[in-house]
Amino acid sequence: MDTSAAPPSLLGTYVAVVCGLGLAAIIGVVARTSWTSVAHGAWLPIGFLAVAALAGEMKPLLISRSGTSSGTISTSGPFILALVAVAGLGVAVLVQAFASMADDLINRRTPKKSAFNTAQYILSLLAARAVYSGLAHLPFFGGPMTVEVHHLGPLLAGGIAMVVVNLLLVTAVVSIATSQPLLTILREDARFHAATQVVLLCIGAVAAVVVKDGVAVLVLLGAPVIAVHWTTAAAIRHAHAASHDSLTGLKNRDRLHTQLEHAFVTAHRAASSGPGLVLIDLDHFKDINDTLGHAVGDRLLQQVAERLVHALGDDEFASRLGGDEFAVVVDGDLAATQTVAQALLASLEAPMRVGEVELLVRASAGVAVAPEHGDDAELLMKNADIALYQAKLDRDGISTYSPEYDVNTLERLQLLADLRTALDTGQLAVEYQPQVNLTSRRIVGVEALIRWQHPVRGSVPPDTFIPLAENSGLIAELTAFVLDTALGHLAALRAAGHELRMAVNLSARHLSDLALPSQVAEALMTHGIPPALLVLEVTETGILTDPARVDVVIGTLRDLGVAIAVDDYGTGNASLSYLKRLEVDELKIDKSFVIDMRRDKHDFIIVRSTIALALDLGLRVIAEGIEDEATATALRELGCDVGQGYHLGRPTTPDQILLRLDGERRLAGPRRTAKL
Repeated sequence: MDTSAAPPSLLGTYVAVVCGLGLAAIIGVVARTSWTSVAHGAWLPIGFLAVAALAGEMKPLLISRSGTSSGTISTSGPFILALVAVAGLGVAVLVQAFASMADDLINRRTPKKSAFNTAQYILSLLAARAVYSGLAHLPFFGGPMTVEVHHLGPLLAGGIAMVVVNLLLVTAVVSIATSQPLLTILREDARFHAATQVVLLCIGAVAAVVVKDGVAVLVLLGAPVIAVHWTTAAAIRHAHAASHDSLTGLKNRDRLHTQLEHAFVTAHRAASSGPGLVLIDLDHFKDINDTLGHAVGDRLLQQVAERLVHALGDDEFASRLGGDEFAVVVDGDLAATQTVAQALLASLEAPMRVGEVELLVRASAGVAVAPEHGDDAELLMKNADIALYQAKLDRDGISTYSPEYDVNTLERLQLLADLRTALDTGQLAVEYQPQVNLTSRRIVGVEALIRWQHPVRGSVPPDTFIPLAENSGLIAELTAFVLDTALGHLAALRAAGHELRMAVNLSARHLSDLALPSQVAEALMTHGIPPALLVLEVTETGILTDPARVDVVIGTLRDLGVAIAVDDYGTGNASLSYLKRLEVDELKIDKSFVIDMRRDKHDFIIVRSTIALALDLGLRVIAEGIEDEATATALRELGCDVGQGYHLGRPTTPDQILLRLDGERRLAGPRRTAKL
């Protein structure tokens, strides 16, 4: 995205000089032309050429530049060239000026642009006549004449001069406006114009020779002109398909690399910071594809592309790299690139409707800017991708590249590979932390906690590998493993005569997976567990990630009979309204409030208020982080029935849980089992 402006003084001066020279040329040509001799010319074929030139100006050929139809070639060229030779410079200049201004008027171009267009055409015609008359030894301001075969060489040379001067004048404007090197643009433009211009110039030269044979012969030249139109249009379609994404119409990865390389050339020439690159990746898009189908996913991608283009104001800057990943090149420094990234993510905040489904789309963005984050296109892409990975890992929305991410990424990639291996080789295990009734001190439930014993690294903390799983797509397999293992152990405990609840954590990523309820239902059925004995713990942050989808998932789970608990209650940014909206079953008071509640007045008030709120709403309440008896007693006196913490039991194996349950049963004797 362009955040800079062309140098107004230089550009304005150049345009003014060209317009001035063009006006002087028109006045000079009109004054020096022998209009008496023109009046005695062959007006029928000359009139035909003039009309053809006018039509050609109105219907130019689109020329593909790196897959985008940004350039045009006027098909008036061959007929104007023929007029230069057949009718003289005066007639050619007037016809070209009229055709150019008429086209500009129809297309509502500004007077300034129209004046420049007309002027550069007139100066090009002067060059053509000068070369032609010089090589053919004819007067510069000569009138109508019959063109013979031996004039073809000089006329083609004049046509080449016309094209070259026109290309130079227009390319200079582009160079000044974009700060790109003149020779770079010339090379690219010459490459895309050459073949078509050669054909058109040949047609013009032939037209000049056959004028003497009448209009009927000239009409036959319309066929090759039409053929040029068709073949050029086909070339445009093929070039566009090769450089653009067929689904969204945005540029593809190859075109992005070309755009980045051009941006680097411009930045180096101007000795300025930039270009910047923003990579965007949609969150949970795979879930949408898997659940709602690829047709919905494709339509969603199209809407995302439309939002991005609208935010940028121009589709020239956005690209789709594949899947759900997009990219935007920014002509600016770090601050400008970050501003663009914020605007792009903001454009996706409003819900998107696909058929009867309304979807909330969230995305992450990685930012990298040259030269500090890379001095070529390949390195900038690599570092922007690393920043994107970090943004998805941290769930911060936007992340700007830092060298430390590079090192961390290599380590994480290795750890991710090891995690995939761990899932297949039995390195993962599940431990269980007791949830204890604070009155009877008997276990009424356990929380399943995944553990990874790495063969080299040793014990890997869940906080290290669970985010990796969330951002790599492994979270579904990881959750399935924990759920299946935990329900299997619960079935064994029930077979031994123990009824208790099993709590399993859901990650923020998995909480918005529309396929989760069916996965849970299948696991319950497989192990013969009543749904009421399963508690799925969600965090406030998880609830806020994608409210619309989370509502659907949690509602479906509760319809199954599964209980929902809000974990780490009080640490997120959610409002109390979600407790009513989601109809949760249980609140877990975060340990950060429980640990110091006897020493910190504010923590005590928060704990007391949360317990009162839960009881008033008819919810179960569990206090985490109980590390001493005094805290357990205080919580019981406040009305909290169930607690969890090292004082009441550390995470342990299912065998140890069974031993403890058996021991509690023996001690209790015939007494009533503790209330769940």
